[in-house]
Amino acid sequence: MSHQKLDQLIERGYDFDIREAFEHAWTMFKKYPAYCAGFSFFVISVQLLFVLYFPDYALIFGVFLAAPLTAGYFLAANKITQGQLLLYPDFFKGFQYYVALVLVNLVGQVLTTLGLFALVLPGVYLLVAYLFSSLMVLFGGFEFWPALEYSRKLIQVKWFKFFLFGLVAVLLNIAGAMLFLVGLAITMPVTYFAIYYLFEQITRDVFVEDIEEVKVG
Repeated sequence: MSHQKLDQLIERGYDFDIREAFEHAWTMFKKYPAYCAGFSFFVISVQLLFVLYFPDYALIFGVFLAAPLTAGYFLAANKITQGQLLLYPDFFKGFQYYVALVLVNLVGQVLTTLGLFALVLPGVYLLVAYLFSSLMVLFGGFEFWPALEYSRKLIQVKWFKFFLFGLVAVLLNIAGAMLFLVGLAITMPVTYFAIYYLFEQITRDVFVEDIEEVKVG
């Protein structure tokens, strides 16, 4: 995924269907429900462990563990859409990109927080705009700053629609939380799978071009 091809994609624009994204995410979840729910239980349990028993160190989860763990959903979604066999350990392969993921998460959170404290709206803008930042690291091969910037530039094309997508995701997970861990164990992977699906659909032509160039070479 080159800068030039992404620039061309940003310039020509794109569109997406929010409902379609969640429908495809649900289809992906149903292929490996036990693995998806089991990993979600693990992530939620680790987070609760810090919050309830080590509150003074709760920040450690958000800074050093959240990004590589949630990246596991994206890597799993990639294997599912590629028709490859998904194994439970695949959810933990986000740690193979540990440094870049932690940096992109940390810097993104700092900038978003500063934006919220400053005028609120800049923070909301960045919160949505950085939605693809981890995916840019995982599948675009970018370091943390280009990943943040290209996520922002790409999502800015349809920022308000991504904002609506985010609202739907938040409401979905609130509904899941009302059903305690069982609900969240379903809504969490569905949400991340939907984000992956949008990224895959929007950047599909870029990756197809890469494959064709390799074949020609």
